Amino acid sequence: MRLLTLIFLTISGLFATSSYENGKSLYLQKSCFTCHGNKAEGMHKYPMLANRAKGFLANKLRRFRAKQSNSQQQEMMVAYAIGLSDQDIEDLTTFLSDYKEDGVTEEYDDSYNNWGDGGS
Repeated sequence: MRLLTLIFLTISGLFATSSYENGKSLYLQKSCFTCHGNKAEGMHKYPMLANRAKGFLANKLRRFRAKQSNSQQQEMMVAYAIGLSDQDIEDLTTFLSDYKEDGVTEEYDDSYNNWGDGGS
């Protein structure tokens, strides 16, 4: 099973073309999902990363890469971030900030206006 996962990750990495797809591939390759969840939804004490501000995520990853953290819990990220290039950070933050669940095409429609309809 582990071999199949490795093969899948390698093949998906070869065909990743956009920054989003490259970031998705990196998220899987670096095993970010083990702490942050398959959908980057966060787990236990580990924060949600999906749809967070790109600048915030990039700043955090650059700080971790520079061996800087604000807490003991954050220190574990240093080992994961230390080998990331600027392009890796760009791709990861694009994937996380623009995250969309695979297979879900529905999006929230915020164009509805309720003013003037006489509602209560």
